[in-house]
Amino acid sequence: MSLGAKVAVNLPYLRRYARALTGSQATGDAFVRATLEAALADESLRDLIGKGRSELYHAFNRVWASAFVDTSDHSGLPDSDSHEAAANSRLSQITPVNRQALLLTTLEDFTVDEAAFIMDRDPVEVAGLVQDAIAEIDRESTTTVLIIEDEPLISMQLEDLVRSLGHEVCGMAATRSQAREIVAQQTPGLVLADIQLADGSSGLDAVDDILKIESVPVIFITAYPERLLTGDRPEPTYLITKPFQESTVRAAISQALFFGSSRPLD
Repeated sequence: MSLGAKVAVNLPYLRRYARALTGSQATGDAFVRATLEAALADESLRDLIGKGRSELYHAFNRVWASAFVDTSDHSGLPDSDSHEAAANSRLSQITPVNRQALLLTTLEDFTVDEAAFIMDRDPVEVAGLVQDAIAEIDRESTTTVLIIEDEPLISMQLEDLVRSLGHEVCGMAATRSQAREIVAQQTPGLVLADIQLADGSSGLDAVDDILKIESVPVIFITAYPERLLTGDRPEPTYLITKPFQESTVRAAISQALFFGSSRPLD
C-alpha cells in the first residue's frame, strides 16, 4: 500500500479531531494540511505518518504544539468569519492540553498510552489531564439543548445524558418539521442532531433552518462520519460516530460550549 493510501484511511478522523480541537472546520482542516505539508518536507515525519493512526496524530500534534507556542499569530490559517476570531481568541487564553487529552481518549478512542505517545507526554500525566478536563465539565455553565434524533432509545439516552450534565432539554424532534416547530417556540443553546431522520428528511437541513434564525453550536451524530469529513465542502465541526460512548458525547458537548456559539458549517 502506498503512503498516500495509508494516510487516506485515517485522514477523515484526523480532520474530525482537528476540527473539534480548534472549534472550526476551516482552522482544523488548515492544521491537517499543514501536517501533510510538513511531512512532504521532512523525510522522518513522512515515514512516521505512514506507520499508523497514532503516528499520524503524533505528527499532527507536533504541528499543533509548535503553532500553539504563540497563538496570537494565525497569519497562516483561515480567519473567514467571527467564529474563527472567537475560536482563536479562546485558544490564546488557555493551553487546552487537558481538552486535547480528553478528546483523544473519548472522541478518537485512543488508550491513555496511545494518547501519551501522540502528545509526547507521560501516561500518568495524560491520565491526570483527562481527569482535569472531566472536572472542568462538571463546572461548566448550563444551556438549553435541542435533540434531533429519530431513534427513540437513542433520543432518550441523549436526553438522560444532557440532563445529567445539568443542561435543560428544550425539545426532542424526530423530523425536520418537528425541529422547526420547537425552535419557533424557543431557540436552543446547543443542538444534537442525527443526519438521517424518520420521514426521510435531513438533519443537516433541519440544522440549517435553525442557523437561519440563530447561530448556535451543533454536534452531529452519524453512523457514517467519513462521508462528512472530506474537507472538500462546508462540513460539520463536531461529529460523533454511532454507536457512541456517553463519554464521547460529554466531551463533544463540553468542547462545543467551550468555543461558544458558532456555525457548524463554516
